[in-house]
Amino acid sequence: MPQSKGPFYMTTAIAYTSGKPHIGNTYEIVLADSIARFRRQEGYDVFFQTGTDEHGQKIELKAEEAGITPKEFVDKTSAEIKRIWDLMNTSYDKFIRTTDDYHEKQVQNSWFTTEDGIILGQKVTALATVGVYVPGGKAVYPSSVLMNVLPAKVAGVDRIVMCTPPGKDGKVYPSTLVAAKEAGVDEIYKVGGAQAIAAMAFGTESIPKVDKIVGPGNIFVALAKKAVYGNVSIDSIAGPSEILVLADETANPRYVAADLLSQAEHDEMASAILVTTSEELAHKVSDEIDGFLNQLSRKEIMEKSLDSFGYILVASDMKEAIDTANAIASEHMEIMTANPFDVMTRIKNAGAIFIGAYSCEPLGDYFAGPNHVLPTNGTAKFFSPLSVDDFIKKSSVIYYSREALEPVHKDIEFFANQEQLTAHANSMKVRFEDNQEG
Repeated sequence: MPQSKGPFYMTTAIAYTSGKPHIGNTYEIVLADSIARFRRQEGYDVFFQTGTDEHGQKIELKAEEAGITPKEFVDKTSAEIKRIWDLMNTSYDKFIRTTDDYHEKQVQNSWFTTEDGIILGQKVTALATVGVYVPGGKAVYPSSVLMNVLPAKVAGVDRIVMCTPPGKDGKVYPSTLVAAKEAGVDEIYKVGGAQAIAAMAFGTESIPKVDKIVGPGNIFVALAKKAVYGNVSIDSIAGPSEILVLADETANPRYVAADLLSQAEHDEMASAILVTTSEELAHKVSDEIDGFLNQLSRKEIMEKSLDSFGYILVASDMKEAIDTANAIASEHMEIMTANPFDVMTRIKNAGAIFIGAYSCEPLGDYFAGPNHVLPTNGTAKFFSPLSVDDFIKKSSVIYYSREALEPVHKDIEFFANQEQLTAHANSMKVRFEDNQEG
């Protein structure tokens, strides 16, 4: 029976790739093991004490953090947070203001209609508790915190729990903590991976069960979310980042190349596609990409991404280009054409649409206002960006007076009897037993 170095896998007949168990064969085992170990509280140090920083933000701390007391740890963390806040508060404020403004326009209210003894309506209620997963460890994503938390706060969610893996030093990035504070996170737990998803989905002695889990992560996190769906709601099964640039001969090849690489740098499985009606532009963009690769820091990742999932497609005309773009249904779509607004009206499938030469994808990541949590893997054909709608639920409201029900009760009994649901029919009939015709 093969076993990895860590406590995560104990399986039989696993297909190995690069020395690691194949995720498709193991995620259910990983998840089941994580849940069991969390419930037993074995294999993890999950005994926490709560501290707060000088801004009042709760921080969940290991009881013996690097040999110092929780208070000392809070003091040190607070100093780091203050330093980051002093550097970034203007940028965070702009990010939050534009994102809040956009999402506030999505708010839905309950509604009711009344007519002749009948009240019909829809009651809108915010979810009670939401869990937000924030990637960590090797990278830092304060923008992910803000984009996942802010629409939940606008929706009126009472309690927001965040799980994020610490770095090798056991600490969460201060910029992530600042973002959590500013966005309105109520609790932070230093735990990551599939086990964090399991903890939020089922609850532990330390981490509360939530109603919905949102936020991106690696393949283990994505498949763990898929496995727990039904016990909790989730936002989506997010795949690697994608961009498709739809361009004609008027596009600036340098801009196009830069934007394709802005997504290719995310990871080796990211997709960067140019669909163009101009063969000349295609060659120029290819040359620009080669030049940028020698200047940018994540060259190896971008090269692997482009080798595996990078394409330049030349269409015979704009109709064919648009049809191709709709078939791909990319997460991000940029339109750089002579008439971009006309082209936009013919786009049916895209997570986010960026119109014109100066609406580049990073604008949507950080500042424009719309959410950057978008459907991937072609799911833009039937899924939408994360929004306030993801953090509410709707209940139908029905009221009939006796006078309103009486003219239709026979019709309802008829339908129930047609379906051989006699108890349904009886539920209606008993209300009019005193009628001579009943």
